[in-house]
Amino acid sequence: MAQLKLGKRNLLKVLRIKEHGVYLEGGDIGDILLPKRYVPEGTKVGDTLDVFLYLDQEERLVATTERPVATVGQFAWLPVAWTNRYGAFLGWGLMKDLFCPFREQKQTMQRDRSYIVYIKEDEESHRLMATAKVERYLQPAPHTLHHGDEVQILVWQKTDLGFKVIVDNRYQGQLYDDQLFQPVTSGQRFTAYIDHVRQDGKIDLTLQPTGQRHALDFAEQLLRYIYEHDGYCPFTDSSSADDIVAEFQVSKKVFKRAVGDLYRRHLIVIDADGLRLTHM
Repeated sequence: MAQLKLGKRNLLKVLRIKEHGVYLEGGDIGDILLPKRYVPEGTKVGDTLDVFLYLDQEERLVATTERPVATVGQFAWLPVAWTNRYGAFLGWGLMKDLFCPFREQKQTMQRDRSYIVYIKEDEESHRLMATAKVERYLQPAPHTLHHGDEVQILVWQKTDLGFKVIVDNRYQGQLYDDQLFQPVTSGQRFTAYIDHVRQDGKIDLTLQPTGQRHALDFAEQLLRYIYEHDGYCPFTDSSSADDIVAEFQVSKKVFKRAVGDLYRRHLIVIDADGLRLTHM
């Protein structure tokens, strides 16, 4: 059988069924209990179940079919469920909350507030735990990333320039305020696009596809807008950038490129007071 992965999902075979649950094949570690409350209806000996492995309150290896928000090696935005004199306990989708000791907190965590953390296995106790000192686990971006590449981001924290983000669960990035055309808050996940990979290994990003690709995508959106407004759009190249952002959540530069594309395709005419479809 494949090596067991603590803090991650594993495919394990059912060996025995008992009144209190089923036992799964654990190789050299021994059989692993999946408590009755988590056993899928109709489970039989020989079935293979997709389970998450962790240590219970008595430090025994157990399985669950519950799905945590994130697993070992991932970053997540998690709420504090409760605290005690040892640290904070974070809700992450399992019955047993995830522990973040005081030594792993950047600031004292407070109940009912949420924080960006990294989930790891403690090297000494082998318990699963969280750390808010996420910088330790971020890597410099490789040279294989390029302008325009699509990535997935987790919004980390507000800065004077915009927001720090975590890119593809590996790298540190930055969203700048002047490139944001929608509300953004910590903990949100977005598809984003690389604008520039800096020499320090950090990544500048935008939430819109870059360059001509974005203009072409928005051109189709603008065309739908004109159709849905009886063939007329009251915005032109002379409209203010603020008005265009408020209406379409794109920069004036992207708007002008999209207008030019529709005009060259003979889909619109440009009048002094707005844009009109050539055929309606």
